[in-house]
Amino acid sequence: MGILTTSMVQPMTATQSALGLAAALIITFGAAYVASSFPVDDWYDALSKPRWNPPNWLFGPVWGVLYLLMAIAAWLVWRQNGLAGAAIPLGLFVLQLVLNGAWSWLFFGRHTLGVAFAEIVVLWIAILGTIIAFWRMNPTSGILLVPYLLWVTFAAVLNLTLWRLNP
Repeated sequence: MGILTTSMVQPMTATQSALGLAAALIITFGAAYVASSFPVDDWYDALSKPRWNPPNWLFGPVWGVLYLLMAIAAWLVWRQNGLAGAAIPLGLFVLQLVLNGAWSWLFFGRHTLGVAFAEIVVLWIAILGTIIAFWRMNPTSGILLVPYLLWVTFAAVLNLTLWRLNP
């Protein structure tokens, strides 16, 4: 936990907690907004896909739930440890958000399947690091990120498959 321990963090008011949750939601869904600015388009529709490729309509709801879980996880870590006490875990969280948006740009914006695959591997590592760091601070927060890691694992396999099918 670093120099600050949980017992050293000042108790927060309900208003502070609510503002922290609002900030976590805004930051996380802000990243979602950036990532969604590279939508599924004719290019993606024209790609050769495996039979197990999910329908396009499924991605939005799945990502919506995952971003909500991410925001709650970050908020729980912040609420329990404060910003100073959780600087590294929250920094990892922001890093993986940036990498998440970068993947969307590389895949949907630039149409670079191979580069997007390499980047999603880095994203996967960043998510795993975030899960470990969050787990150490608040196990519930780590658990909340597991579905995200599983989905990104699936997305990485799909990305690799699409790259192989569409050289």
